[in-house]
Amino acid sequence: MSTQSGGPQPRRTILDIKAYVPGSSGHAHEGKVYKLSSNETPLGPSPKAVEAYKAAAEHLDLYPDGSAGALREAIGAKYGLDPSRIVCGAGSDELIGLLCTAYLAPGDEVVYSQHGFLMYKLATLAAGGTPIAAPETDLTADVDALLAKVTDRTRIVFLANPNNPTGTYLPYDQVLRLHAGLSSNVILVIDAAYAEYVRRNDYSSGIELVANSKNVVMTRTFSKIHGLAALRIGWAYCPEAVADILNRVRGPFNVNAPAIMAGVAAIGDDALVDRAIAHNETWLPWLSAELTAIGLQVTPSVGNFILIGFPDADGKRAADADVHLQRRGVYLRRVEAYGLPNCLRMTIGGKEVNRLVVDSLTEFMGAG
Repeated sequence: MSTQSGGPQPRRTILDIKAYVPGSSGHAHEGKVYKLSSNETPLGPSPKAVEAYKAAAEHLDLYPDGSAGALREAIGAKYGLDPSRIVCGAGSDELIGLLCTAYLAPGDEVVYSQHGFLMYKLATLAAGGTPIAAPETDLTADVDALLAKVTDRTRIVFLANPNNPTGTYLPYDQVLRLHAGLSSNVILVIDAAYAEYVRRNDYSSGIELVANSKNVVMTRTFSKIHGLAALRIGWAYCPEAVADILNRVRGPFNVNAPAIMAGVAAIGDDALVDRAIAHNETWLPWLSAELTAIGLQVTPSVGNFILIGFPDADGKRAADADVHLQRRGVYLRRVEAYGLPNCLRMTIGGKEVNRLVVDSLTEFMGAG
């Protein structure tokens, strides 16, 4: 791909970007559609957040608070954090991009795991950096492999924990070991978008590490368990110096007013979060067991989604299963772009669609 001769020329690395393709919504499908392609909650948003959003609509003529102060205060109160070290953005995607914009010069390197979130590579290329993928072990980030890829040009290491799309995670002691292996001028970014779903005693979202380090950032989102994906709200907990830099490069009104107020309401709705966790704790193991029983490979997940592996055989590949499911109005996530061409990622949905997926894939595998 090249730009028109003689016209404006983008940074070279921009041409290496393949635009991010979100999960299919099935909008062209006739009949009922079940979207399980984007890891959205099946419970919907907090009613309190919906009311706050509607109330904010009365003031659409006014600019939002450029510092998102009310939202930062609410997040700080929820987790016991200093609001001055919290930076909010239009989803954690924006914060990932801002980190790359602020800390990468052309040729600087960013390291992430082989099947890590696609935005790490895209944001790196957009900023003129060089993305470096480290091999995984059993579809799980490997600390030694990550450290082996770090050079004197490395500026950022991204760790999705839990990881999307695999659902795997690193125990906290391994995260500490990763951080200990990095020099002080390398930022470790812990992307904890699915942290609320994790029920493992050896897991930490990274809050403690950020609090005690000068080169660790934790990113979080309201798009998953809080059910506000449409509003694009993310936040980062940072060392003071990093927060200062992000506030210099972000847009002055990068989080809109209805989103700020809905986020404040959502972060305080513990009942909805508890319901979401309970729902996931019921259906994640059920789906994993049922799909394994019909001959599919399910990667153990701690998030609100599972990675399903299909046999490498004619008519039984992931692409064939995707077509089979779409005929029934069910849309999962193809993950070829993640280097997983024979897998589909499935969001844990509601009771009806979870059972429909199992029944459909049982038919697909001829296991019924």
